[in-house]
Amino acid sequence: MTQRKRLSNTQSSSQSKRHSGPVVSLDDDDDTTFTQPSTTQVQRGLEKLTPAQVDQKTAEVVQFFLVRDQKKIPVRRADLVKHVVKEYRNIYPEIMKRASRTFDQVFGLKMVEIDAKNHMYILINKLETVEGASPIKSPTNPKMGLLFVILSVIFMKGGVVRENLIWNTLKKLRVDPGEKHEDFGDVKKVVTDEFVRQRYLEYGRIPHTEPVEHEFRWGQRAEVEVSKAKILEFMGELHEQDPQSWSQQYREAHSVSSSTQPSTSSQR
Repeated sequence: MTQRKRLSNTQSSSQSKRHSGPVVSLDDDDDTTFTQPSTTQVQRGLEKLTPAQVDQKTAEVVQFFLVRDQKKIPVRRADLVKHVVKEYRNIYPEIMKRASRTFDQVFGLKMVEIDAKNHMYILINKLETVEGASPIKSPTNPKMGLLFVILSVIFMKGGVVRENLIWNTLKKLRVDPGEKHEDFGDVKKVVTDEFVRQRYLEYGRIPHTEPVEHEFRWGQRAEVEVSKAKILEFMGELHEQDPQSWSQQYREAHSVSSSTQPSTSSQR
């Protein structure tokens, strides 16, 4: 009995130690073990598969993307490899190339890598991108309208704002984050959880604040999907001012910087 108790105590102690540190996603571990196959490896892998098998796996990847896109949730390479590509990982680049082609030719969508470090992808409307328009420039969805207001405030205030400014702005629009809203439900949860998971917003703690304060920034998806020039036009109409009167924001909205553009490569 004594030995069993000691063994049990030892196991409990080791388990508590393991869980006392930061929680690491299994998907993260999976991604670190994934090595991008070479062109030769891809070719060899294709030789062992029938065209129908490759087409089927490509269709599964396309479906996975479309399901995630309905909720505007970015697709992580780790999830894609683990849950969809699976044993076909040796031809991953070819599958992604074919999936990208399907989105382009069949759905009019572009697969964009918004985070090269963590390999995260989203789908954006190719026609809207080509025309330089914003998918939410005239939002008909109430949530997109709410998001548009928040992004506008952040942009006009220099790219980062304390959360209190956002809540006060919404209250002026009769959207109280402390009350359940008819269209949005829990407003605070939509803004700090849903929009953050969708990568429209970044929400982080401000260091050395007591009581704790948080701030908002534009997220990676917003940088790709939302036109700052359209926001400035909207603000000009709202305040009956020439958009150029906000000189700093005007320069930012109309500057073209290739270094800030996310990768559209589907080979990663």
